[in-house]
Amino acid sequence: MMLERLHHPQGLKLLTQSELTALAKEIRQRLIETVSRTGGHLAANLGVVELTLALHCVFDSPRDQIVWDVGHQCYTHKLLTGRGDRFTTLRQAGGLSGFPSRTESEHDAFGTGHGSTAISAALGLAAARDARRDKHAVIAVVGDGGMTGGMAFEALNQAGHLGHNLIVVLNDNGMSISPNVGALAGYLGRLRLDPHYLRAKESFESLMHRLPLGETLVEAVDRFKSGVKQLLVPGMLFEELGFTYLGPIDGHHLPTLVVTLEQARECSGPVLIHVITTKGKGYSPAENDAQRFHGTPAFDVSSGEPLAETTGLSYSRVFGQTLLELARGDDRIVAITAAMAEGTGLESFAREFPGRFFDVGMAEQHAVTFAAGLAAGGLRPVVAIYSTFLQRAYDQILHDVCLQNLPVVLAIDRAGLVGEDGPTHQGTFDLSFLRPMPNLTVMAPKDLTELSAMLRCALTLESPCAVRYPRGVGANPPANLPDPVPCGQAEVLREGNALTLLAIGSMVTPTLTAAEMLAKEGLEAAVINARYLRPLDEATLAPYLSRGVSVITVEENALAGGFGSGVLELAARLGLELAKIHCLGLPDQFAEHAGRSQLLSWYGLTSEGITAKARALLIAESLA
Repeated sequence: MMLERLHHPQGLKLLTQSELTALAKEIRQRLIETVSRTGGHLAANLGVVELTLALHCVFDSPRDQIVWDVGHQCYTHKLLTGRGDRFTTLRQAGGLSGFPSRTESEHDAFGTGHGSTAISAALGLAAARDARRDKHAVIAVVGDGGMTGGMAFEALNQAGHLGHNLIVVLNDNGMSISPNVGALAGYLGRLRLDPHYLRAKESFESLMHRLPLGETLVEAVDRFKSGVKQLLVPGMLFEELGFTYLGPIDGHHLPTLVVTLEQARECSGPVLIHVITTKGKGYSPAENDAQRFHGTPAFDVSSGEPLAETTGLSYSRVFGQTLLELARGDDRIVAITAAMAEGTGLESFAREFPGRFFDVGMAEQHAVTFAAGLAAGGLRPVVAIYSTFLQRAYDQILHDVCLQNLPVVLAIDRAGLVGEDGPTHQGTFDLSFLRPMPNLTVMAPKDLTELSAMLRCALTLESPCAVRYPRGVGANPPANLPDPVPCGQAEVLREGNALTLLAIGSMVTPTLTAAEMLAKEGLEAAVINARYLRPLDEATLAPYLSRGVSVITVEENALAGGFGSGVLELAARLGLELAKIHCLGLPDQFAEHAGRSQLLSWYGLTSEGITAKARALLIAESLA
């Protein structure tokens, strides 16, 4: 097995073309076998095997720096850069990250996890290189999906202006290129990068500038070439931005990839190479259903079917079903997502109401301001975005939605700990960054029925609202469309005098179980489902905060600025004793990759952890 003998990418330079082809096949088999056990991003990784091999054949990592946009296609890169012996630990606690990580390897030039960032980061690395007068190459690999985000074009715009040597590889696995255009573009691209052509062009222009009317002739030739290229070359947008464009080329043909990258390395200024690849390449289930195999749980290799059947309804599914039912009775309701229609449960809505569904691509900022415009125009937009990606639209929520008090509903999926995707994808900050925003109502349901009821409530408000809910299957699915939850009202679930447990969202159920466990020990705890982060239900909470017994707040969110902080601020405003209030949540650190249940246990956010916290407080009080 060649892969087992390869401990550094330099070893690729010693392999023949046939050996590289065999290695690509071996890598694909390793990817399929590993991801079938660990879960992960399969289709995108299968699509870039040859591209990754070519990059490491031509460039010298880690001296030459490769930045992977999003980063979910970096598995082959990991295998080629000394991490093959640990690859079975992918996405497992203490194992390899599913994304590039600067702390994991010197070959990971920049940590990524969100889309459209690689060109900006690579441009910064290139500018730093030139400031230090170094000579290494910098390469950004960005997918066509990443190019739907405005940040990618902001970076392209500056890169063309600055003129630093920078190679951008556009990995296009979603666009069809007709053969004639592709062949002509490939020919013109090779011609533009050929050193003999470039020297001849410079000699011609130098001669013309010394002759009478020579400059006029050069301008005429340039205008003619520009007109021809506008008609025939698909990369003129990038040319106009200051890039030398090459492509499209076959992203699975190693000799072409290697020659193209070698030529691009010798070119001055920014270069964009347009590479056409097939998602899921080499594994028919992934090729036939690349969307399902974008991010997959463990599966059976022979059939491609998941190993574990999911039982019960997910929060995403119930959100989508509720929104669809509400939309049938209100034609003002529209749905927006940022390249996550299936992940957010909106695929049924999109099929039934295609004219009222908008997928804006990896453009969360645009999604939120677009929704603000829809709301200003009299519609009732619901924006479904994962918590980790909503962070990218902070200013748009604050400035374009809340400041104008527009009735936009933010459906925040994957809130809290999401598990194996690690720190770039944990949704643990939304309560903290949303809580200070004026005019915004923020809710979190304890179960599936309450999610449905909260969505109904949100769509009755004439002001902005956010509903945040966790990843995965929930309890208590609604039999019918429930009534809206009472606006701004918490829910007392259990009475008790020993202490008070205040929980929000996903932490309500384990908190209630903890109270039942304490009751078996003779300790009766009151349990309150806060429901609302903003506004906090002062009328309900104040009497429990002022009883003189310990209070524990529980949230699946960062402690800094979250639900517990809000309760402390309320108590301070009421002049109550703050020492009796204890906050349980996520500490001031990024949560690493591990299973969600494992992470919850680590941070004490289980019924056992909450019980232990309460018991320790009560023992400390009795000894005081």
